Amino acid sequence: MVEELVAAGVTAVCAGAVYGMAAARVVKQYERGVVFRLGRLTSTVRGPGFTMIVPFVDRLRKVNMQIVTMPVPAQDGITRDNVTVRVDAVIYFKVVDAAEAVVQVEDYRFAVSQMAQTSLRSIIGKSDLDDLLSNREKLNQGLELMIDSPAIGWGVQIDRVEIKDVSLPESMKRSMARQAEADRERRARVINADAELQASKKLAEAAQQMEDTPAALQLRLLQTVVAVAAEKNSTLVLPFPVELLRFLERATPEQARPAVEESSPGSPSRGTISGQD
Repeated sequence: MVEELVAAGVTAVCAGAVYGMAAARVVKQYERGVVFRLGRLTSTVRGPGFTMIVPFVDRLRKVNMQIVTMPVPAQDGITRDNVTVRVDAVIYFKVVDAAEAVVQVEDYRFAVSQMAQTSLRSIIGKSDLDDLLSNREKLNQGLELMIDSPAIGWGVQIDRVEIKDVSLPESMKRSMARQAEADRERRARVINADAELQASKKLAEAAQQMEDTPAALQLRLLQTVVAVAAEKNSTLVLPFPVELLRFLERATPEQARPAVEESSPGSPSRGTISGQD
């Protein structure tokens, strides 16, 4: 009798252990458990931690609630201004309703991937090349809205969509390079012309000032001579204006004027002084 009780106890313990092992489940912190009982969805979604199910009756499916980073394969398309481009992107999304993600769509990852590819091709066809290259933030927002609209019914939320790279044909790259070079050259010419205009205005002001004060022209001439004479290996040929002779003539005393006139016969329009260091 005792042996039978011991055998029954051992059997019950073994059965309980087997039942416990079959019924015990552990849901991680970043997961949620969706339970199907005889094929029907139960109303309660199991949270993280230890949980129990009915063996052979319940089936627990775990759903990852972390943000998923999924690359969108490069898509070939033609922009609105008839340029062939190849664009790839990356999408960030997460599951916000585990039950909807399991029930409403067969494979929510594959569904989001296909929706992202078709939306990316649609965005390429609606955009100009300049928008793809310089106005990506607006395109990212439009792409996010296009993907998020159907994904809401799948229990999935789109966090962000980023266009990574836009590949252009080599001929288009060369054309853009020539355009950029021409634009740089145009700006350089405009800057040079503006500098010439400003310099001409300053020279006109200087000429007006020297016209009002003739001695300033002589001082400027002497300053130029000093600047040129600083070079030791140059030959200086200096035009000698007649105004300077008249200035010296007026400054010469009366008794010395005949000697000056004998040294410079006639009235030359200009004289030259030649010397070499």
